[in-house]
Amino acid sequence: MNKNICICIAIVAALWAGCAPLLAANGSENGERPLRVVTTIPDYADFARRIGGGHVVVSHIVQGDQDAHFIRPKPSFVQMLREADLLIATGLDLEMWLPTAIDKSGNPRIRSEAVGYVAAAQGVRMKDIPTVLSRSEGGLHIYGNPHITVSPINMLRVIENIEIGLEKNAPAHAQEFRTRLGQLEAEFYKRLYGSELVEILGGETLVKLHQEGKLHDFLKQNTFEGKPLSDMLGGWTGRMLPLRGLPIVTYHKNWIYFCDDFDLVQIDTIEPKPGIPPSPKHTRELQDRMRRDGIKVMLSVNYFDEQTVKSIAEATGATYRMVPYYVGGSAGVGDYFCLVDHWIDALVSMATEAGVQGGAR
Repeated sequence: MNKNICICIAIVAALWAGCAPLLAANGSENGERPLRVVTTIPDYADFARRIGGGHVVVSHIVQGDQDAHFIRPKPSFVQMLREADLLIATGLDLEMWLPTAIDKSGNPRIRSEAVGYVAAAQGVRMKDIPTVLSRSEGGLHIYGNPHITVSPINMLRVIENIEIGLEKNAPAHAQEFRTRLGQLEAEFYKRLYGSELVEILGGETLVKLHQEGKLHDFLKQNTFEGKPLSDMLGGWTGRMLPLRGLPIVTYHKNWIYFCDDFDLVQIDTIEPKPGIPPSPKHTRELQDRMRRDGIKVMLSVNYFDEQTVKSIAEATGATYRMVPYYVGGSAGVGDYFCLVDHWIDALVSMATEAGVQGGAR
């Protein structure tokens, strides 16, 4: 082959190799491959697919019935991360195994603070930030409680963060991502408050009132066309209204954001401290408190030990449910909205079964 032709081919090949990563980050149109997105938990994957549409191929590491705290990294995870254009993780200390997997992948693009990394919890109002760090307190999280995904209010911030990450990595499709984000936000508002109230006040206004703890008072004190706004409250918040103030027991302290959204009171946990198995002494004290205070509702994630939950429920006359924590965690829970429906169905049915309701309105 002519030497000059060989040189030209080599130059073209080098230029193509240099352009390939840029093409990879600009969607699937015109023959370009989709953005390869890896998420830690399936909830983030659900949202990345909804916002990214045909411009993304999404996979997740944690399965819906697994505890994201305790994932044993596999070679397949490292390979996923090695090939990823974008990684979406909580960004706190929920996924303690993740930094090691990222290091092993050798992919600098997805390291924390790099363009290919999205911290889903960025901007979320954190709870349970410890003032004292001590091993005696169990599995403390230095940045606060990382179990943010049980709060639909939190997830509104999460989907914004995901859209920003997609836009940075595939800017050619920014407008489409923003449109899909807007559609997803509208669905959240409707699910949270019902269509009627959202149409009157707007979803952003309702969320702001909700976050400030003013929603229910505002709805009670104001009317629209002679009708109290509180009568128009629907969605998840409307369904949970009779349960406001309801005391519940959970296995682990991973429901506090959900309780905050819907005004439940998590009075105790089966674990004496986060990550510490229940001792006989703690179990007896918990049972005594439940009997004394008439606590009849117990909620646990389905990756914890059901026999422990069942034995406490039987000893106290309480009712319990083992529920999935992430999308795909049980049959019929194929997306985040179905997941929240499942939690609320469980709580409403338990309250009905136990003949209890909340004390707040």
